[in-house]
Amino acid sequence: MSGQKKEIIRLERESVIPILKPKLIMTLANLIEQNSDRTEFLRLCKRVEYTIRAWYLLQFEDLMQLYSLFDPVHGARKLEQQNLSPEEIDVLEQNFLTYLFQVMEKSNFKITSEEEIDVALSGQYLLNLPIRVDDSKLDKKLLKKYFVEHPHPNLPDFSDKYIIFRRGIGIDQTTDYFFMEKVDMIIARFWGYLLRLTRLEKLLKRSSGQRKEDPKKQDDINSEACGDDLVVERIRLENMELSHLWIKCKKLLGKIRIEEPTFDRIIVVYRRASTTTKAERGIYVKHFKNIPMADMELVLPEKKNPGLTPMDWVKFLGSAIVGLFAVFGSVEMPKGDLWVIFAILSTVIGYCAKTYFTFQQNLASYQNLITQSMYDKQLDSGKGTLLHLCDDVIQQEVKEVIISFFVLMEQGKATRQDLDLRCEELIKEEFGESCNFDVDDAVQKLEKLGIIARDSIGRYFCVGLKRANEMIGTTTEELVLKAKQGVGTP
Repeated sequence: MSGQKKEIIRLERESVIPILKPKLIMTLANLIEQNSDRTEFLRLCKRVEYTIRAWYLLQFEDLMQLYSLFDPVHGARKLEQQNLSPEEIDVLEQNFLTYLFQVMEKSNFKITSEEEIDVALSGQYLLNLPIRVDDSKLDKKLLKKYFVEHPHPNLPDFSDKYIIFRRGIGIDQTTDYFFMEKVDMIIARFWGYLLRLTRLEKLLKRSSGQRKEDPKKQDDINSEACGDDLVVERIRLENMELSHLWIKCKKLLGKIRIEEPTFDRIIVVYRRASTTTKAERGIYVKHFKNIPMADMELVLPEKKNPGLTPMDWVKFLGSAIVGLFAVFGSVEMPKGDLWVIFAILSTVIGYCAKTYFTFQQNLASYQNLITQSMYDKQLDSGKGTLLHLCDDVIQQEVKEVIISFFVLMEQGKATRQDLDLRCEELIKEEFGESCNFDVDDAVQKLEKLGIIARDSIGRYFCVGLKRANEMIGTTTEELVLKAKQGVGTP
């Protein structure tokens, strides 16, 4: 009945640069020695942002115009005004999804794969109830049609009904007594101990088959193989060490801290099912933050009300049957002892009450978590989420371009691979952050701006700061600012 090994989750590093743009620009600018060069660099950063924002303006406007037709609140009325045929509406909604998935990719959001879902839901954190989605309330045509035309690898089973995007990894910590959870954990360990003692565990394993080892969740991590991955640890009650008497008393009676990796941002996209009287065209886009992996069911759409699990009913009925047999056996004995009957009945009733009150406590916790996810965890929905995504795209693109140009300016010529490594090293050394830098996208933008070129052996180099500003030219935003200050000519 000793503790378990550490539970490690290994995740692929993401391309998102987790640094605020103003901090990034000022930190890099302070590394430039000459005041004149520093001024030119700050001007270049502004012009890069203004230009990239202008590039995406038309695409973002098309995205917003399309979403206005499928907004769950006002979209139906706008579709009626357009007087479109069902076929034309189908084309428009697929166009919207295409734009949306492009923006998601540019914002470094990834579709949560089947493997990631399995890893996330393989443990428990604060949510201890089985949550199921009511599939009858969700549309199964919209996303299915999109993925037929735009195949994606390793899609989860529910991808025809709803899709979950995720970005960023964090850690959530909770400190509490967890008395009921500790009791359940002790019972589970004692039950496992009895199975091992009676050798029933091997029999059950044979009947169920060997479980395939999860490549992303291992106890022993090879540092060389996992050097490029993000490694996080789950600290759960199930993993609590109870090998010594003092540790047992201290941890069972005192507060303990549990930890769970979180998805920093989650976006859920789905459509409700149509009814016999009304065809549903609204598309829901909901944005959440800091969702624990093991409690990811909180963001699922159209959840069923949780009830007692089949195992809980088995406990109830099994306890009742065992108790009745024990009572009848005691009564039929020639010298039936009332105290024995009372003890048996008390044990059975107490166990049933414990199961029921555990369920009630879990239900109350679930309701609190749902309320928290609605008010604290949900960032936005609909148009607000799309606006947030559009700004995310611009911020990420600007940061990638600025970092790449700065590295070429300060460290000289570099191949694409060298530039990638140098940018990641700069982010690590100056900001203490790690990311999988998207050098391909950055180089493409720099070439489009015309401020980098390649030499005869394929190495990239940048033009001077003053020349870079001249090539981009004065932007519309700069003219507007000058006009506001009364400096520019109308």
